[in-house]
Amino acid sequence: MPIDATRPYDDQNIFARILRGEIPSNRVYEDDHALAFHDINPQAPQHILVIPKGAYVSWDDFAAKGSDAEIAGFVRAVGQVARAAGMVEPGYRLLANVGPDAHQEVPHLHVHIFAGRPLGPMLAR
Repeated sequence: MPIDATRPYDDQNIFARILRGEIPSNRVYEDDHALAFHDINPQAPQHILVIPKGAYVSWDDFAAKGSDAEIAGFVRAVGQVARAAGMVEPGYRLLANVGPDAHQEVPHLHVHIFAGRPLGPMLAR
């Protein structure tokens, strides 16, 4: 069910539980500001999720409330994950859904990194 990106943060969402170690994940990167792990239902040969460690519902929430250090750290983490996974040369796609029209399913900011094959047009027509 799509999430309203303006609602309060739910600390029982799956990504909050992964951050607390209550749910296992196949982690590929972690630092003070971000955690990255393989998606359990990959939509491409390579599909990694990157989440900030702070309690942010969406990109909009993060941009409005995140500290400069959190924002810079998160953006850098996305780049480091893509480089470490060998995605830069062939290319990759970043996707962050915000709100119900974009079909955001988890109320914690997350960026999908897709790679491993030609991904086709950005949106289905």
